[in-house]
Amino acid sequence: MKKNLIAVATLVALVASSCGNMLGTTGANGNNGGTLGNVLGSVLGGLNGANMGNSLLDMVIGYIKIDQRELYGTWQYTAPGCAFTSEQLLAKAGGAVAAGQVKEKLAPIYSNVGINGNNTYFVFTQDGKYQAKVNGIPLSGTYTYDKENSAIKMQSLLTVTGYLTRTTSGMALTFESKKLLSVLQAVTALSGNSTIKTVGDLSKEFDGVRVGFEMAKTN
Repeated sequence: MKKNLIAVATLVALVASSCGNMLGTTGANGNNGGTLGNVLGSVLGGLNGANMGNSLLDMVIGYIKIDQRELYGTWQYTAPGCAFTSEQLLAKAGGAVAAGQVKEKLAPIYSNVGINGNNTYFVFTQDGKYQAKVNGIPLSGTYTYDKENSAIKMQSLLTVTGYLTRTTSGMALTFESKKLLSVLQAVTALSGNSTIKTVGDLSKEFDGVRVGFEMAKTN
């Protein structure tokens, strides 16, 4: 039965993706029109596939609202993360298939740069402060959270805005892809790593898709 659900979901994603190029259109935040939700609901509803449909929609920024109190604590990096700016983009990109491809391409880059669960984490406190390490580089400052748009603004010497989505193991903190990949590009340039060209190429493929970190809460 599970294999049947996966097959149906894949078929839906492929049909939806036929109306545009993969990862090629930037959508607005939110759940405008309910395109993917309606398609998945009608096709999977009779097969008890609601949870599968919901798990896809979790990848749309702003669809699932995360309360600020859920942020408090330490979040450890577990895997590359990605999120979509709208249901339409998720459907057009091919849904879970596209997300898997994004993560697959990011994983070796993160690994080559040195990002892992031991040196990358975020800590958010109730008084609006955060501490973090990314590839062992310490960061700290203050943050504000906009629940309606699932946006978290982290301020220190620079101001960075990330977006939160729920995952099966915790949450994903993602950023505008070109900005994050530019940071990784700078890191690889300093280290002389050969992935720098790959990072530059990827920034074109991820237009309109947020990329970052999947994280699990450790306390």
